[in-house]
Amino acid sequence: MPFVLFLRGFIGALVAFAIVTYVVTQSLWTTLIDTIICAVIIQAGYFLAVLAMIWWAPARGKASEPARKEPAPAAAKKDRQVVR
Repeated sequence: MPFVLFLRGFIGALVAFAIVTYVVTQSLWTTLIDTIICAVIIQAGYFLAVLAMIWWAPARGKASEPARKEPAPAAAKKDRQVVR
């Protein structure tokens, strides 16, 4: 997920959470504290999701796996033979 898309959703979720929390509690301080806690939880979840994607991603590049020489298929061997 691109960061800009995450940020837009993150801010939208926090605004919705803050509005609902303020309507329920009628306290600005409680709303502020709960919204900050919610932001930390969402950010930690995003960090863990990115970490998991990196951890389980398949390794790419030459350094990750040595080059393998596989035998040529039988059809390729026949094409290389010289006809006399």
